[in-house]
Amino acid sequence: MARILVTGATGYIGGRLVPDLLRHGHEVRCLVRDAARLAPKPWADRVDVVEGDVLEPRSLDGVFDGCDTAYYLIHSMGSSEHGFEDRDRRAARTFAEAAAAAGVEHMVYLGGLGDDASGMSAHLRSRQEVGEVLAAHGPPLTEFRAAIIVGSGSISFEMIRYLVERLPVMVTPRWVDTSIQPIAVRDVLRYLRLALLHPVGPDEGHRIVEIGGPEVLSYRELMQTYADLRGLRRHMLPTGVLSPRLSSYWINIVTPIPASIARPLVDGLRSEVVVRDPVPAQRYGVRPISYETAVKLALDRTAQGAVETLWSGSLSAVPRGTPPAERLQDTEGMLVDRRVRSVEAPASATFDAVAGIGGDAGWYAFDWLWRIRGLLDRLVGGVGMRRGRRDAHALLPGDALDFWRVESVDPPNHLQLRAEMKLPGRAWLRFDVVSHGATSELRQTAYFEPRGLFGFLYWWAVFPLHTLVFPGMIDSIRRRAEAAPGGARPETPDAAPGADDTESTGTESPRA
Repeated sequence: MARILVTGATGYIGGRLVPDLLRHGHEVRCLVRDAARLAPKPWADRVDVVEGDVLEPRSLDGVFDGCDTAYYLIHSMGSSEHGFEDRDRRAARTFAEAAAAAGVEHMVYLGGLGDDASGMSAHLRSRQEVGEVLAAHGPPLTEFRAAIIVGSGSISFEMIRYLVERLPVMVTPRWVDTSIQPIAVRDVLRYLRLALLHPVGPDEGHRIVEIGGPEVLSYRELMQTYADLRGLRRHMLPTGVLSPRLSSYWINIVTPIPASIARPLVDGLRSEVVVRDPVPAQRYGVRPISYETAVKLALDRTAQGAVETLWSGSLSAVPRGTPPAERLQDTEGMLVDRRVRSVEAPASATFDAVAGIGGDAGWYAFDWLWRIRGLLDRLVGGVGMRRGRRDAHALLPGDALDFWRVESVDPPNHLQLRAEMKLPGRAWLRFDVVSHGATSELRQTAYFEPRGLFGFLYWWAVFPLHTLVFPGMIDSIRRRAEAAPGGARPETPDAAPGADDTESTGTESPRA
């Protein structure tokens, strides 16, 4: 087992590599600029976290002490301004020289596929140049080169998802017919981990390993495969009009990817990125899964709320310190409406108020709107609101609750309901209760995974009603909890719905 330094642990690949290394018994040290960003990770207490900046040599003093291998997972994908190439070169040289001086035996770097014959973009060329700089100034280097990485939360997968889900008809630029060799994120992680078993010796110095999945496809085929798996009919109309700049602006409008990131991404999409030399990868014994299987796995992970990392994790534009409930996001294909309340009652009383919802008790606010929604559901062949509930006080997993189903329940911590009404997508309603001793915090979150363009239109059509129903519902739960035995004060029905409301509309995943 090795002691390993990992950079980029707040990013998409690094955030998945660290727990993978831990599962295989390795000791891991994470180099980050801000240690607070790793605190929410479930594995944060199992790693050694050090702060430093790869552009500041003095900040790297002692960072490598005791480490055998160092992973360099840093690049400037989020930078489109001039000068990023020089910054990447300086960062790579600073890191490599510090690693060599500290006696690190091996470095591992994840770069990008491509060659000059295919007309590489500036960002792809810079990523390969980073590998050359690392090899020239540091310990022996294994450089993996990959095309687009397919996995839940990856930037490539999210771009394909949003374009296909939201656009029944797509006017496509020339780059949709570019040949690429996508690879599943789980296979990339296997290659990165197995590099520990096949280190590069001083005689070899720099090993370039091109990695990809078993198929060479076009972006058109990637999108069509996604549409087929989702049961969506999509039409693509080719055109040579859309320049990379116009394409990036269009992606900025249709997807959560900002134009500053979409521009270098689209520039890279114009380059053919396929494995030219498969021999070096064979020594690692990885048998990559197909693109279709990778998409199925990504969709399953998203549906289960089990997405480990997001492409935006290292590129977030949200100001530091902003509470999660106040963030406006649009990721993972999941739309969310979240409300948070402080409750002057213990967690048990708050959860009891939550667990009493539905059935004869109604939905605590604007109940007539819930019943109209149930009637509309019955008219289109749905279950409606007639099912009620099994028990007036207790809920068990699998219980029917009007037109919801209890998906998971853990008193007094959370209740998660899955909608069974007719919808152009899938919906969940989740309540989380956080204990603060004599008081508690209630978090109420409505999730919606839209299916196609109509799903998004449906969400925004009913959202004005959400602004009435959901604040009123959480306020009523709070008042009931505070009026119960052990609560802080009697119920005050004249409390204004929406008071003290912390809310957001964005996209996250329901957590079971």
